[in-house]
Amino acid sequence: MPNAVFFNSYKLKSGKSADDFKLAVAELVKSVAVLKGFVEFKLMRDGDNWADYTTWETMEDAKNFAENGGQTEAAQHFYSFLNFNTCVSRFYDVESSK
Repeated sequence: MPNAVFFNSYKLKSGKSADDFKLAVAELVKSVAVLKGFVEFKLMRDGDNWADYTTWETMEDAKNFAENGGQTEAAQHFYSFLNFNTCVSRFYDVESSK
């Protein structure tokens, strides 16, 4: 059962293609899926607002990804789409799950 979630909300940079962004997300997920503790990744959208969350086996796994996972080429490509002035990132402990 996943015990931790890394949740992010953001908008894309002006002029960036949503289709190209989704391809970058797919690349990122391939690189993240092999990391210790990875459980699941979800991408969501409401108009110009995007959000994603990754579930992890432990909070340590989630924080390790957040601190070290952004160094890969796939992560850097993903980040190149984000308007960082709109980004909000949070960690959550999973209290219950069905």
